[in-house]
Amino acid sequence: MARGGDQSWRPGESDGQPEERTAQNSRAKMVKETQYYDILGVKPSASPEEIKKAYRKLALKYHPDKNPDEGEKFKLISQAYEVLSDPKKRDIYDQGGEQAIKEGGSGSPSFSSPMDIFDMFFGGGGRMARERRGKNVVHQLSVTLEDLYNGVTKKLALQKNVICEKCEGVGGKKGSVEKCPLCKGRGMQVHIQQVGPGVVQQIQTVCVECKGQGERISPRDRCEICGGAKVTREKKIIEVHVEKGMKDGQKILFHGEGDQEPELEPGDVIIVLDQKDHSVFQRRGHDLIMKMKIQLSEALCGFKKMIKTLDDRVLVITSKAGEVIKHGDLKCVHDEGMPIYKAPLEKGTLIIQFLVTFPEKHWLSPDKLPQLEALLPPRHKVRVTDDMDQVELKEFDPGEQGWRQHREAYEDDDDGPRAGVQCQTA
Repeated sequence: MARGGDQSWRPGESDGQPEERTAQNSRAKMVKETQYYDILGVKPSASPEEIKKAYRKLALKYHPDKNPDEGEKFKLISQAYEVLSDPKKRDIYDQGGEQAIKEGGSGSPSFSSPMDIFDMFFGGGGRMARERRGKNVVHQLSVTLEDLYNGVTKKLALQKNVICEKCEGVGGKKGSVEKCPLCKGRGMQVHIQQVGPGVVQQIQTVCVECKGQGERISPRDRCEICGGAKVTREKKIIEVHVEKGMKDGQKILFHGEGDQEPELEPGDVIIVLDQKDHSVFQRRGHDLIMKMKIQLSEALCGFKKMIKTLDDRVLVITSKAGEVIKHGDLKCVHDEGMPIYKAPLEKGTLIIQFLVTFPEKHWLSPDKLPQLEALLPPRHKVRVTDDMDQVELKEFDPGEQGWRQHREAYEDDDDGPRAGVQCQTA
């Protein structure tokens, strides 16, 4: 897997094709604006998977059900994802910014409803489905890499709305429900506000009397259990079965276990798996990747090492004497990666990247160095002539180098920075 010379592939790097990585890396220099990328907390070179993962976490965090005061933030997150998840829209945004997206090539904005985007992402059916069914409830479940390797069952306590048993979802006595006289049953009120001489603005708000229901119940007729809300809160314990080989971000659906509303089919409970980082292994598809430090003597003369697996077994790996392991070399053990989802008897590959630890300075006395040199491959000899300059190697301090460049930029003349030195913005 090495990519020429002593440059090797490293765990965590993109495993896409070279031309794909080049396109992604150049994107940061081409974009006109970065606002949508900033909203999602990703770089302009982010892959579609990185954009999807960022949206998932932010949408769950700022969903109006969890954060009623963050509606505007949720809207911005959804708009950013709608654009950046679509390759064509993303290209338009990169070249022309938000204005180009709003114009859409024909002068009309193209943003969808934030809730429609959320439902499509998490398995809902959009606005039409919400009109026939209750709201879906989305929960994030934290799991470890061991959980995904071995499988696990976790209990999750949920608070959900259920139809009031006392009034059977009516909200009060039979016949006590009447159309709201304030909004005439529409659930919304329209206000006219003057914003300037001869200029008025029409504002639509949720009816304060019926709270958008379009109907009301006299206080004396309201159900004593639900207070006219038609539903009550109930604690529900569900068992979530995480199967072997499941992935970060995978969804587990509990059909009909969401909030109940009168005259609507209950929504679903959607559990989204959120994998914690592991101290040893990284996952890439069906493969597991780890880094292993070895001493220089082990790299040259062979070694035996033990690896504790995610199911508490111990693997013993051995390198042959005389087989040189270079810094960054990759080796693998077949059938010791992640179990494959729905086929758990099959496994991916365990990939090991070796990091060779070199001795500290002056670890060997000078009189023994000739003995060591005699055992190692011969060094390349250089013929020094009188017209060559011999210089001394010093330790490099990056901090000092950066300070020197900064100083030189301002010491070029007495009037300040030299021509061409400017602050660079992303």
